Amino acid sequence: LARRRGLPTHAKKDSTGICFIGERPFRPWLQNFLPVNPGLILDESGHILGEHSGTEFYNLGQRRGLGIGGVRGAREGSWYVYEKDHEANILRVTQNLHHPALWPGAIRLAGFHWIGSVPPSGKIRGLGKTRYLQPDAPCEMNWHPDRPPVIQFDHPVFAPTPGQYFVLYDGEICLGGGAITEIGWDPLPA
Repeated sequence: LARRRGLPTHAKKDSTGICFIGERPFRPWLQNFLPVNPGLILDESGHILGEHSGTEFYNLGQRRGLGIGGVRGAREGSWYVYEKDHEANILRVTQNLHHPALWPGAIRLAGFHWIGSVPPSGKIRGLGKTRYLQPDAPCEMNWHPDRPPVIQFDHPVFAPTPGQYFVLYDGEICLGGGAITEIGWDPLPA
């Protein structure tokens, strides 16, 4: 689309990092602003697999940078963060990519911003995205100007994370987006 419209950035490589910090590791940069708060990494059975540097440094669904490869007695394969217990300062991980905690079907948003149109009221069908490179997910947004919007996906989506952003599309047209504040496995009340 950018090439057809003659935009000069059409051939520029996409960025998945945080462009304003430049080409440097993200966690050490973030540690300049957030204190390191070591805690335990536990598997589904409660076995200690290692130590993390603070739950704030990890996302639900994250599999890289956990530092727990080669766990004795575990099958070979990736580990995924499925729960962040901030109170107890514990990360819980699983090797089961299909663990139910990784696949919620609903999210609540804050600060939803509509792009270029008067926001409608009621239920809006569209395609949602919660992660870069994630396939568009058919969904319905329950919108009311006086309440935080709730998104109900037609099928569960992989690891939407509070603090990350949801973007709503109508085909290729971006309708707007907002910050994820809550995830749910059953429909969330509007």
